[in-house]
Amino acid sequence: MWECAIDGCDYGTDTVENLLVHQAQSHERHQCAVCGTVVPDGYFAIRHAFSEHSRAEYLRNYEADTDDIRLRETVIEDVEETADIEAVVQQIGAGTSHDAGA
Repeated sequence: MWECAIDGCDYGTDTVENLLVHQAQSHERHQCAVCGTVVPDGYFAIRHAFSEHSRAEYLRNYEADTDDIRLRETVIEDVEETADIEAVVQQIGAGTSHDAGA
């Protein structure tokens, strides 16, 4: 079971793809504290921060610690091992509901 961890959201689903679509469509977008880029919250915000910025920038700008980094790196690994990210991006771009077929 995949669960949304954004601001106490209790959404859960059997597929990571549905979770990512939910995060992108049902939550406010996140503004990166390092560069100001606005991205979907959740996985996409974490992926942006860790692919576009150094760990030191993340620590400084998010008042994080090394445990926070390890947790987010684990999230990225778990999602990317399982998800069809291209399909998720296509669903988000098409505005397809995450509840379809769920």
